[in-house]
Amino acid sequence: MSREIDAWRLRAASIPDPRIREDALASLACKRTHLDGAALFWILPRRRNVHLLRLLVAYEIALEFLDDMNERAAYAGQANGRQLHLALAEALDPEAPISDYYRLHPWRDDGGYLRALVEACREYCAYLPSYARVRAQAIREARRAQVLALNHDPDPDCREIALREWTAREFPGGGEANWFEMSGAATASLTVHLLLAMAAEPAFRKSDLDSAHAVYFPWCSLATTMLDSYVDQFDDAASGDHSYIAHYASREIAVRRLCAIVDRTAREARGLRNGHRHAVIVACMVAMYLSRESAYTSEMRASTRMLVAAGGSLTRLLLPILRAWRIAYGLRSA
Repeated sequence: MSREIDAWRLRAASIPDPRIREDALASLACKRTHLDGAALFWILPRRRNVHLLRLLVAYEIALEFLDDMNERAAYAGQANGRQLHLALAEALDPEAPISDYYRLHPWRDDGGYLRALVEACREYCAYLPSYARVRAQAIREARRAQVLALNHDPDPDCREIALREWTAREFPGGGEANWFEMSGAATASLTVHLLLAMAAEPAFRKSDLDSAHAVYFPWCSLATTMLDSYVDQFDDAASGDHSYIAHYASREIAVRRLCAIVDRTAREARGLRNGHRHAVIVACMVAMYLSRESAYTSEMRASTRMLVAAGGSLTRLLLPILRAWRIAYGLRSA
């Protein structure tokens, strides 16, 4: 996987526009844990598929790059963010024309970097034996990621109205999760990674796909979004950035709810076909977020212990390993 990231880093370093280049390089350096998390889905198929690994990494690189660009140019409006994020759906739709992603963006010259990511994803999709069976669903999930464009609206009132309206349109029936939990879950890429991993199997039962999808969306996706928000909550409060965890009525309510979400995700993942592999993914995700240095401040240490316990014994086992890994690679706060 490191070779894949290094190859994209070389390409990013040659981007002509300095602001786009900075965003591309920063997303590779600062979101390394997210790239590792995406690559972990490589363990789901019975046989390893190098094209799946390359696809998972390229898709996550694209998502993190777009999120960083969108955040830098938040003043350009929600329409710009939606236009940029068209790349995620088109990366999984080889038959679709490629849009002008920078049409509304303040800067345009990326030297073909984003298009190369889109085309690489399309190429790798063609090597997955069951991609035709998941294609429509994967594109639908990727389109939902356009909600990321709403998260960076600098006006809190406009942002909340837009997120509420988006959730009402996308999930008209409601469900067990509330509006900000559903929009938060949609920002995660885990469901797309799950579908791509299943497409790497020569055959699978639709019932297995449906069962896995029901665990990953919203619950597993929601767990990772809220854990990310949990460890960033004080930084987000200081900067004024949108915080999903801040939508709960209090920190105590937020922690109790997040413990329930993590516990449910871990239990239901174990019940899936090849549940031991899904359990490893869930435990790694939970431990990765809770290994952040910010999770162990005096204000958060007790609640972090509760969340680790909710993740189960495998999370407890992995946590010191991942804390050591972060120290070794200088990623304590990433």
